[in-house]
Amino acid sequence: MTARQAFDGWMRETLDRTERALDAWVPGDAPAALGEAMRYGVLDGGKRLRPMLVAAASDAVRGNPQAALRAAVAVELIHAYSLVHDDMPCMDNDVMRRGKPTVHVRYGEAGAMLAGDAMQALAFEVLTPADGEVEPALQARLCGLLARASGCSGMAGGQAIDLASIGRPLAEAELREMHRRKTGALLQASVQMGAATGDCSPAAWSALSDYGAAIGLAFQVVDDILDVTQASDTLGKTAGKDAEHNKPTYVTVLGLEAAQAEARALRREAQAALSRSGLSDCGRLEQLADLVVERDR
Repeated sequence: MTARQAFDGWMRETLDRTERALDAWVPGDAPAALGEAMRYGVLDGGKRLRPMLVAAASDAVRGNPQAALRAAVAVELIHAYSLVHDDMPCMDNDVMRRGKPTVHVRYGEAGAMLAGDAMQALAFEVLTPADGEVEPALQARLCGLLARASGCSGMAGGQAIDLASIGRPLAEAELREMHRRKTGALLQASVQMGAATGDCSPAAWSALSDYGAAIGLAFQVVDDILDVTQASDTLGKTAGKDAEHNKPTYVTVLGLEAAQAEARALRREAQAALSRSGLSDCGRLEQLADLVVERDR
């Protein structure tokens, strides 16, 4: 079996395990179709990159597999809730996500708002089981990492900058800061949460955090590139919406070729961080870096 075949098999197993956990833990019986809207917003779609980063980082430090699974589901719930809210008319006003109508189109604006709120709360419920499966100290650490990446210092703060920047030119440093928060923080936290489930030295923690930061920014650079180079059918969401909304992107600030070069440079940063981690089993993290930069959707 080649390294690529082994990695593909690991991805399939990780995706299957994540999907089964989401299916089990996202309730369908919440009142007034709330559970139905939650499940519509998170199940059966998406790349599941964040859960894979959690799993790969946990594997690299020989972490607690049950804690890693809960962290993977929690971070995907936060990501899904953010997409539900981002797609609403008060923000990006998008009508297609993951190849199907967005949650507010299917369930109305109020239903989408509540579904996102409930998914956010459920993420922290998943991280805090009462059965002793995850030690209280680790529960607290995982909750702290996820909360900081999701709030004003991370994703929500980045989205606020994004909305305030419509129609306004941004310097590259400003654009980088916006996306470090909006997209990068949650991807970096995915790596950190996986690392927190095992025995991770300070040096390895620093290196994995740097890897996560580089991958988080690379993901957004590639997203901006795909927005102008791929069709909506390929992306599973509306292509060209950034230009339509007059939003600054890596393509508008740097140009297409320079943005592509930046994505490759960030991959090299991520690989260099793994090299200095001192960990012996970083192959899956290396291949996920390739996946982020080489993806076509």
